[in-house]
Amino acid sequence: MGKPTGFIEFNRKPPQRRSIEDRLKDSKEFYHNWSEQEARDQGSRCMNCAVPFCHVGCPLGNLIPEWNHLVYTNQWESALERLHSTNNFPEFTGRICPAPCEPSCVLSINQDPVTIEYIEKAIVDRGFNEGWIKPVIPKNRTGKTVAVVGSGPAGLAASQQLNRAGHTVTLFERSDKIGGLLRYGIPDFKLEKDIIERRINIMSEEGVIFKTGIEIGKDIQLHELTNDFDAVCLTIGAGEPRELPVSGRDLDGVHYAMDYLTQQNRRVSGENITGRYSITAKDKKVIILGGGDTGADCLGTAHRQGADSVYQLELLSEPPTSRRTDNPWPQWPQILRTSPAHEEGGLRDYSILTKSLSGSNGKVEKLNAIRVEWGYPDDSGRPVMKEMPGTEFSIDVDLVLLAMGFVHPEHKGLVENSSLELDSRGNIKTDSERSTSVPGVFAAGDSTRGASLVVWAIAEGRQAAYGIDKYLMGHSNLPSVKV
Repeated sequence: MGKPTGFIEFNRKPPQRRSIEDRLKDSKEFYHNWSEQEARDQGSRCMNCAVPFCHVGCPLGNLIPEWNHLVYTNQWESALERLHSTNNFPEFTGRICPAPCEPSCVLSINQDPVTIEYIEKAIVDRGFNEGWIKPVIPKNRTGKTVAVVGSGPAGLAASQQLNRAGHTVTLFERSDKIGGLLRYGIPDFKLEKDIIERRINIMSEEGVIFKTGIEIGKDIQLHELTNDFDAVCLTIGAGEPRELPVSGRDLDGVHYAMDYLTQQNRRVSGENITGRYSITAKDKKVIILGGGDTGADCLGTAHRQGADSVYQLELLSEPPTSRRTDNPWPQWPQILRTSPAHEEGGLRDYSILTKSLSGSNGKVEKLNAIRVEWGYPDDSGRPVMKEMPGTEFSIDVDLVLLAMGFVHPEHKGLVENSSLELDSRGNIKTDSERSTSVPGVFAAGDSTRGASLVVWAIAEGRQAAYGIDKYLMGHSNLPSVKV
């Protein structure tokens, strides 16, 4: 695979990022494109591993060494074929997946890993530019109908797989455009929305029927879908945000991160937000609670809106810059990560517990907090948090964004109005083929496993499609994904 000495001759070299000065002026993607030779050089770094551990890190089972080698040998169309054989939407994963395959790369033992994610993006973008990516229209229709609820990556993957199996698929989305969190939760500087549109257009030509502005559980009940369709697939995401249970939470200026990001994405796409409560960071002192990807998305958005200052505060302790001894390769490294948004400014701080929010005239003005330390795990295996007396402090703030993660799918409406069995965390309970407690109803993605990665959502959507096809036809030729 690759060039036998490629990993020696070439260092890891991701695509160059646009200058901070330029990218803060717009909402375009962070990165420039590689030249063809740069991509081939990076592909050549893939080693001839006896066991390609990158497969361990990838829920989709992507044929990573194969398409790395094909890029190196300038066989781009064949590389695209291999890429699409396991991944419906590499243009999404190549942009917004944290690439768990890369820390599992054998080179990661003592070097920088192969640039797997960016090679993936280069392959699929070239495929679109060259016109190699065309609709795959089934030769025969089975006469079976399937309703998919939710148009995020899990719903899109399930829909495309089921349609290609010959079933007639109708995808329902409560928002006015298709894409779920891909469209409304991910900022354009990470995923420009024309990337979504070109894939939706292909799926429409393939025969998938899209219906927007319809909320299942409100406009149409689940039992109506089960009466009208031969099978139903729920891919409704984990949309219930984690709450901040402190005094002052109800003050004006305290918002969930997703409300903030969704509104900005609508602005960028030219949608009219008149009539909605406008949330903006312009000229404001901003505090983001939560140190994950959603927090970083809020950080980059606040910079582009012209925030006066931005703090990103995390309850947990600061991760190390390299692996601990109890976190060996090829496990996912629990280390400090810096996104392009962090390069643009702002202050990150850790081990901070918010005690209250305060203000006047109904508006938030201060965040009151205390520093904590994390001790050894208790009997349940969880680290013990202890407040540190004398470390109390306050920060002036005009806008607080809650980016503390999500707990489970929204229960109001669809879930409450049905007899779906839930697991101990409030997610929709399914078996290995994504069948729920309601006959003929399947579920996949974040609604079943909790908030997770785009690559897991696609994998679960593909597995749900396999389960549904088998349920409808008695067998399935679709791939089964072990998720």
